[in-house]
Amino acid sequence: MQGLSVSSLAASANGGTCGAVSILRYDPRILNKIHVSSMIDGPSLWPQSLLKLYARNDNRTRRIGSRVKATWLFGGDGKDINANIERSEAANEDILIFFFQLDLETRIQYALNMEQYEVAKQLRDKLTEVETEIIKQREAKRGSSKSEAQDKAITILRLRADMQKAIENENYTVAAELRDQISKLEADSLAASAKALAYENVQYTFRLGQAVRHKVFGYRAVICGMDPVCCESSSWMEITNVDRLAQGPNQPFYQVLVDVHVDPNLLVAYVAEENLIASEEPDMARFDHPYVSFLFYGVDTAGDFIPIKQLREKYNRPRHEVPVDKNDEDGS
Repeated sequence: MQGLSVSSLAASANGGTCGAVSILRYDPRILNKIHVSSMIDGPSLWPQSLLKLYARNDNRTRRIGSRVKATWLFGGDGKDINANIERSEAANEDILIFFFQLDLETRIQYALNMEQYEVAKQLRDKLTEVETEIIKQREAKRGSSKSEAQDKAITILRLRADMQKAIENENYTVAAELRDQISKLEADSLAASAKALAYENVQYTFRLGQAVRHKVFGYRAVICGMDPVCCESSSWMEITNVDRLAQGPNQPFYQVLVDVHVDPNLLVAYVAEENLIASEEPDMARFDHPYVSFLFYGVDTAGDFIPIKQLREKYNRPRHEVPVDKNDEDGS
């Protein structure tokens, strides 16, 4: 990992309206390099199967993007449309960088156990850099960060002072230009604040680990991530015609793991809340996906998956407790 740029590990997706973390787009060999060039030998969370899946699905994404017509099942003729239209490379990469964080944490603990304190310190420094970059990306995704908002406020005050001076000097052309700049900054600041507020107050219908079905395509899936609004790229939203959804892009969207028995190439989809439905009865049928064992502890009695602590912390979601059946005499 020495010499590896943090910005290359956590760059925002090209063209994204919100941006998901990207790992050196279109080169899965870099992922393999990250793994094998670690500072110490030890346990790793990165099986080769994940790297192969990333490479295979990345190539498939580009093929789908050039093949699928920009139509949607609601309001289009429905031709050439299948579940793969909602496949999300950005969501897949977001999960992979999360795996990378977990892998670094595992190696740090291993180094400490082996009393390799200098190595542990270097790994911890690298983890801190990666986490700092991810926080920046997360703030950009949610809207302007606090420091950016403060910078905009200071800029607006300065521009107002300059505009007042221009008016006093009867330089009305400059004053008009400054007024336009102030209006644009205020609009940007208001939009960013509204977006940040949406992240704070959003009410999700579904929770992490919940087993769901797609209303249109019918496949089984598990929630592994969530956004209060659509945070995919503008090209993705154009292809899927998100604007034609009943609630449009301004509704919660979910990263979902799709059962590999349905389509082994779909892997991770990005789905609007209105297109998902939860089973009324516990779904205990077998569910297979290569990411499940890394994101969840197992399955609860209701058939939902139990998210690991780090995943709950990533999305700031509470731990879900399965309601106890009052008719169950032994209280299990």
